[in-house]
Amino acid sequence: MAGHSKWATTKHKKAVIDARRGKLFAKLIKNVEVAARMGGGDPTGNPTLYDAIQKAKKSSVPNDNIDRAVKRGSGAEAGGAEYQTIMYEGYGPNGVAMLIECLTDNKNRAAMEVRTAMTRNNGSLADPGSVAYLFGRKGVILVPQEQDGRQVTEDELLEATLEAGAEDVNDLGETFEIVTEASDLVQVRTALQAAGLDYDSAEASFVPSMQVELDADGAGKVFRLVEALEDLDDVQNVYANFDVSDEVMAQLDED
Repeated sequence: MAGHSKWATTKHKKAVIDARRGKLFAKLIKNVEVAARMGGGDPTGNPTLYDAIQKAKKSSVPNDNIDRAVKRGSGAEAGGAEYQTIMYEGYGPNGVAMLIECLTDNKNRAAMEVRTAMTRNNGSLADPGSVAYLFGRKGVILVPQEQDGRQVTEDELLEATLEAGAEDVNDLGETFEIVTEASDLVQVRTALQAAGLDYDSAEASFVPSMQVELDADGAGKVFRLVEALEDLDDVQNVYANFDVSDEVMAQLDED
């Protein structure tokens, strides 16, 4: 799930420790394998692979699994699947616009499972182009606010990354979100590293240009739909244009 709400950070933290860890691992490994196939198995010359490996490591995927995925993707080891990326567009409850990014070796299965999850959770698929215009391709970097026993500040992040191309820094609670042009992602990430700052993930993402504010009822319905989609093996990312206030998140936590 990606979006400008603290739900994104909450999901990021929970995903590593909950019972779906194995499913998360499989998706991260698939990302590594595809990145190696597209740009070669050397992460120093393949920034997409570098970031896929870093994200997998941050989520505690074993190094052996990562290494084997790189070898499969680069052709050094047999057994790699032919994955293709498919983007579905749709609407969730309260008219929330959604992009569902799949990485699959079976297009028919992916389409059927996405359609079923949408239909069962008050959503519907839409025609290509009907939703995509509400999102822009951006680089998104998540930076933990507490590092090495100290608090990283927003000013510190801006100072480190502004000249490299950072457009915006958003406070998500325990994490800062740095937004860049997709083409500036690598140099902003590199600037962070040069400043000695750690990050949880750095990847190209779809960021909404406008957002739908949700109450507790609407947020609960949208979260259930997002979770149903993310639980599908073929779904890699779900992007949506909703926003949830701190008050609504607190209300949902109580429920």
